[in-house]
Amino acid sequence: MILHITQRSVWEAAATQGAYTADSLASEGFIHCSTAAQVLDTADLFYHGQPDLVLLVIDPARLAAELVYEDLYGKGQAFPHIYGPLNLDAVVGVVDFPANDDGSFSLPSLE
Repeated sequence: MILHITQRSVWEAAATQGAYTADSLASEGFIHCSTAAQVLDTADLFYHGQPDLVLLVIDPARLAAELVYEDLYGKGQAFPHIYGPLNLDAVVGVVDFPANDDGSFSLPSLE
């Protein structure tokens, strides 16, 4: 499984439109994702303290778009990137992802 962090309202809007397209798809050509081992660092760096977030739990085998693991920033760590819209049937779970009191995040149960 791979994970994507987004605002609940953005996910809910995508669910009614038939596909999910993050802003990064238009600006960078792909949707940023993380593995379970990477998601907390990503959340703390880019989403610190933000409310109303969810984790999209994505089954890579169900993706219609290409999935590529890349180290685009030379950090020695390859992140999963989806090169196209995220088809809704690839999302096998939507998990609340609240910030802790100090603004950091903890990994919730993904089941």
